[in-house]
Amino acid sequence: MYTIQTLNKISKAGLDRFAASYTVTDQAENPDAILVRSASLHETTFGSQLKAIARAGAGVNNIPLDRCSEAGICVFNTPGTNANAVKELVLTGLLLSSRKIPEAITWAAELENEGDQIDKLVEKGKSQFAGPEIQGKTLGIIGLGAIGALVANAAVGLGMHVVGTDPFLSVGTALRLDPAVTVVESQDQVFAAADYLTIHVPYNVETKGMIGTEALAKMKDGVRVLNYARGELVNDDAMLAAIESGKVAYYCTDFPNAKTCHAKGVIATPHLGASTPESEDNCASMAADELIAYLEQGNIRNSVNLPNTKLSAAYTKVCVIHRNMPTMISAMTTVIGSIGANIENMVNASKKDYAYTILDIDGVTTKMTEALCTIDGVLRVRVIAK
Repeated sequence: MYTIQTLNKISKAGLDRFAASYTVTDQAENPDAILVRSASLHETTFGSQLKAIARAGAGVNNIPLDRCSEAGICVFNTPGTNANAVKELVLTGLLLSSRKIPEAITWAAELENEGDQIDKLVEKGKSQFAGPEIQGKTLGIIGLGAIGALVANAAVGLGMHVVGTDPFLSVGTALRLDPAVTVVESQDQVFAAADYLTIHVPYNVETKGMIGTEALAKMKDGVRVLNYARGELVNDDAMLAAIESGKVAYYCTDFPNAKTCHAKGVIATPHLGASTPESEDNCASMAADELIAYLEQGNIRNSVNLPNTKLSAAYTKVCVIHRNMPTMISAMTTVIGSIGANIENMVNASKKDYAYTILDIDGVTTKMTEALCTIDGVLRVRVIAK
């Protein structure tokens, strides 16, 4: 029925969602959909049959969104599925950076040849790794989405004061926040208050290098900064200079590079945020469900380039991806009416420059769909028989 191409190792929990009528393979010349984790698709040539790409994870920097949108390819992600895994790593970073745990472990391992002297050396040397407790300190959070909200609530549970900001804070997330979390209007308020700062925002033109010289200057001396969102959110040169001056006590990042992987004051982990079996199962399962709903029913949930859209049909669904521009609906209804077909029901939604319309039509013909394809601004037309 449909061919799904996998471009990474995908959890069996997700692959098992596909019925026997699906062909799931890592070798496909012209698949109906692609299921991917981290593999880059920017240089990939997409076949004419490709209808959707599902990213088993939140970030979609590895997918050429503009090219997909223009080709009428729906791109999905799986928001929230790895949130708990990332939350736990953030909490790990809080503790590691407070107590100088990595350095202490390395130092203790170097005592292996000291024999009976180890006890004395430990007692003598342990003071160099002393660090503050996190209880009673203030955790600043930039971004209170799925991950940021979990981190906020967990930090409250650990006895921390929490102050955060998010210009796009949803009502649902706000209701899930612990009442002890203080939500403020600006990032500057968070910078000024934080003993520890964690960032949980998407990477884009506006957020690139947001933690740089100017932002760091607004923080407390000795602040500890945690970045488990995207490496590009932090200006590495500014961060290393702040560590050298003592402005920043520690920088925890899940995105090591040539500048940070072995730098003093940096605790770098190899992109472990979602690297738990539970997270991989959750991401793969949601991604598979999104593809199935779209391929079989034309319904969209969690697309990053097209709007959430759902319609129950009595007859045949005609799914149209088009530009978000005036007269599109009237042009489509005119074409359908001229063929003598009847629209029983329809739904239309838009997302920035693109829109998606699902029509439930009694009397779909090839001539109709061909005519719809010729409308200026229509990018793709797909028919799903009931």
